[in-house]
Amino acid sequence: MDFADKCYRVFDDTTRLYHEHDNVDAKVDNPYENGSIEHTLFAKNWIDAVQWHLEDIIRDPEIDPVAALALKRRIDRSNQDRTDMVEELDTYFRETYKDVKPLDGATINTESPAWALDRLSILALKIYHMEAEVNRPDATPEHRARCAAKLAVLTEQRADLIAAIDALLDDIAAGRKYMKVYRQMKMYNDADTNPVLYGAKS
Repeated sequence: MDFADKCYRVFDDTTRLYHEHDNVDAKVDNPYENGSIEHTLFAKNWIDAVQWHLEDIIRDPEIDPVAALALKRRIDRSNQDRTDMVEELDTYFRETYKDVKPLDGATINTESPAWALDRLSILALKIYHMEAEVNRPDATPEHRARCAAKLAVLTEQRADLIAAIDALLDDIAAGRKYMKVYRQMKMYNDADTNPVLYGAKS
């Protein structure tokens, strides 16, 4: 089993564990050894699963505006946590490949391995929820058929993304590609770079 497939299995298991609770405030113990890559992958997907459902909740047309504002701020915090977790994964990859000397003509990828894994984590959630729509007992046959077609595309995308991540890691390990990580530097969460926030202090 290749690395990206192992990652997907952690994401899928985590997604299914979340839905055993199906509660954005549920607290669970991370089943993987602290400091392991699996521990980080589990934590990453749990954040994604919670945020997926927060995004559903905030779209309730009957939501109280005060509750919606609190929820929006919670989503903002979750987005920052998600970014921090991706950067933790990138640190893992930089440490793993720190001794690899890039070959002459080595190229950089458009995204780091960790951001590709971020997409794989979200894909696990998409597949889980699309499967639920395909099997939804109160849905029309037409709805289930549309969702089945979408599920087939998502399943193909999963295979392609897993293969692409493993190919990228193979290229980095062989020196054909090299990593160059740019931190996200989100400005809207920073009181020194968001003019609304630093303007309020003046």
